[in-house]
Amino acid sequence: MTRTPQHSHPHDDSGQAEILDLDADVLAEYTAAITEWLPVRTPPRRIVDLGCGTGTGTFALLDRFPDAHVTAVDASDGHLRRLREKADARGVAARVSTVRADLDDGAHPGLGTPDLVWASASLHHMAHPDRVLRTVHDTLVPGGLFAVVELAGFPRFLPGNAPEERPGLEERCHAATGRHQAEHMPHRGADWGPKLTAAGFTLVGERTLTVHVEASRHAAVGAYALSGLRRIRGGVADALHPEDLAALDRLLDTGGPHSILRRDDLAVRTRRTVWAARRDG
Repeated sequence: MTRTPQHSHPHDDSGQAEILDLDADVLAEYTAAITEWLPVRTPPRRIVDLGCGTGTGTFALLDRFPDAHVTAVDASDGHLRRLREKADARGVAARVSTVRADLDDGAHPGLGTPDLVWASASLHHMAHPDRVLRTVHDTLVPGGLFAVVELAGFPRFLPGNAPEERPGLEERCHAATGRHQAEHMPHRGADWGPKLTAAGFTLVGERTLTVHVEASRHAAVGAYALSGLRRIRGGVADALHPEDLAALDRLLDTGGPHSILRRDDLAVRTRRTVWAARRDG
């Protein structure tokens, strides 16, 4: 239903799936904190996860609401297949159904009348998010909740003075990707509160979580940093100074002495904001 970077490049599903799985693993406590915070009136039984990816939100919501069934919606067959495999492995396949759809293509699959709709890191990729918000409003049961979770950009992993020969490299990489994203994803960084109100919702809560996970706390931080920076390199190689590109390649060379996996100063740093909006009734 959504078109996100992880969902709009079917030929590269496997690489994006790895990042999504690492994100789910490293930031699990933050996702759980958001689901715990959701101001639901009663525990929802019918949930829709829009732009579900490989299931980060789906499984967090199943854990939070043990009597719920989740319909997971995504435009990527590969991600939906991976989600179903996870559901089988976790023994919750009976509580999950999948729908391949993209609302930006005008598709409106029959999703029933959910009590809760969850959209994490997906709305800002849509060409027409206002139309999607109105569709979600009309799909929810009266009194149902819509939770929108968005990131303050891709996580940072390196300290500002790294790498030693090219300090600030990571920020320059993100500046290069930011110019591309501003053109192709104009809704990134939007304040979704007014947009939700304009779509007919009543905003009932907003919360921002500051994310900081050091590598010493979680063994997968290094792998997450490696996978994330590899992904970024593919989009910024032509825009970087040659010395920056060379420094980035040294970080990504897992067999070299400057490999990012050899560093002991990595951390995942970002922010996540959640807006909770209710359909009146």
